[in-house]
Amino acid sequence: MNAHDALSPMDAAPSDKGDPARGAQPKRCAYGERREEILQAVRETCAEDGVANLSVSAITKRAGCTRSLFYHYFDDKEAAVAALMERGIDDFIAEIEQWNANRVPGDIDGALDSAASLFKRLVIEGHDLPHTLTTGSGALYAGFLHDAVERVTRYICDTTVRDYEQAHGLPIDHVYETFYMLIMGLLMYIRTHQDVSEETIKDIIASTLHIGSGNH
Repeated sequence: MNAHDALSPMDAAPSDKGDPARGAQPKRCAYGERREEILQAVRETCAEDGVANLSVSAITKRAGCTRSLFYHYFDDKEAAVAALMERGIDDFIAEIEQWNANRVPGDIDGALDSAASLFKRLVIEGHDLPHTLTTGSGALYAGFLHDAVERVTRYICDTTVRDYEQAHGLPIDHVYETFYMLIMGLLMYIRTHQDVSEETIKDIIASTLHIGSGNH
């Protein structure tokens, strides 16, 4: 075990065996909770100082943990940032899953309305990521954007698209590629044109996929 993997006594998980002579011991954070606290510290530090100025020292100071504990969870600060961005994508996917669960089969117009509204909100809100993560490093944002679009596209193709195709047919070729380009284009456009109307977003989706309320 190297120094990065070693936990200080204060960071170690509590023992199941208590010592009555010492009295009640203060409750320590569970394993997963400490990781979440570190990620929250990464989020807050990036938001205040920018990702370019992020350091392990700044993260551990804000999280109130040792460097050894930080390295127990993450190889370096880049890995911590990547985990934070992955969490943002997870949150994005969770909202799309909720949208998919709530849509009414056969109500294509309603599904398009709610999809346009959801997509615009998710892009503008930035998936709960600090603004610096999506505006600072071009390479960092490009990687995040690709991962987000790929995961969203695969989820939609495996669920919503499959259900729609079984019920109505799907008048497009290269389904995955079409959805990937549509989602990527909408993300980029909404990000730079935040005043775009939800009706316009809906029309772009419908015309690109050749679907609409009349296509039953």
